Amino acid sequence: MSADADHTADFGFRTVAAADKAGLVREVFDSVAPRYDLMNDLMSLGLHRAWKRIFINAIQPRPSDTLLDLAGGTGDISFLALERGAGRVICSDINAEMLHVGQSRALDRGLARGLSFLCTDAEHIPLPDASVEKVSMAFGLRNCTDKDAVLREVRRVLKPGGRFHCLEFSRLEIAALAPLYDAWSFKALPAIGGRIAQDAESYRYLAESIRMFPDQATLAGMMERAGMERVAHRNLSGGIVAIHTGWRF
Repeated sequence: MSADADHTADFGFRTVAAADKAGLVREVFDSVAPRYDLMNDLMSLGLHRAWKRIFINAIQPRPSDTLLDLAGGTGDISFLALERGAGRVICSDINAEMLHVGQSRALDRGLARGLSFLCTDAEHIPLPDASVEKVSMAFGLRNCTDKDAVLREVRRVLKPGGRFHCLEFSRLEIAALAPLYDAWSFKALPAIGGRIAQDAESYRYLAESIRMFPDQATLAGMMERAGMERVAHRNLSGGIVAIHTGWRF
């Protein structure tokens, strides 16, 4: 059920008014933006870099493509796509502070050509119907209030023959690792966040949001209901993360 249907949404393990979630998420990412890249390294023990390289290989950027990178944050996926040959990339995020960090990084790396930034809510993308060849979303869908609305918007802006790629934390499929994974998520991450970013609560939310996110099969069903076809997923690191794909035909 969408957030609009029952007027509530999950915010980690809390239930909040749907109208309040976007603001709460914005506060989290305002807080973590300056140290977001460092914290990603610490949170994933550096694995996020390998996951993103695999993700870009799946996207297969081409010079003829326009890629809309939703929840693009500080620009990792957008930069990789340009380096791999994407013709045009729109790095979009609801959080202006994250985009400001991304813009600074792009200038430092000489990646301004072919790259534009768009501050917007992924539930209401200000682009025409059938306007982009590919849409990516890495570690952002779980923070959206109405995930079904986001998926419908993704399908709307894709051209026929276009493809959606989503990299997101998912459901661990190795039961023996669950106790260690839980201890890392709910004890180590908030402690690291408190020490490195002086913000344990934001990292507690990030860990909780992962657990509240739909599992692989549930997300696949949501994508199909949004009108995507040939929906598939690929687990990485035993299901800690998964790459979901779907086409618009």
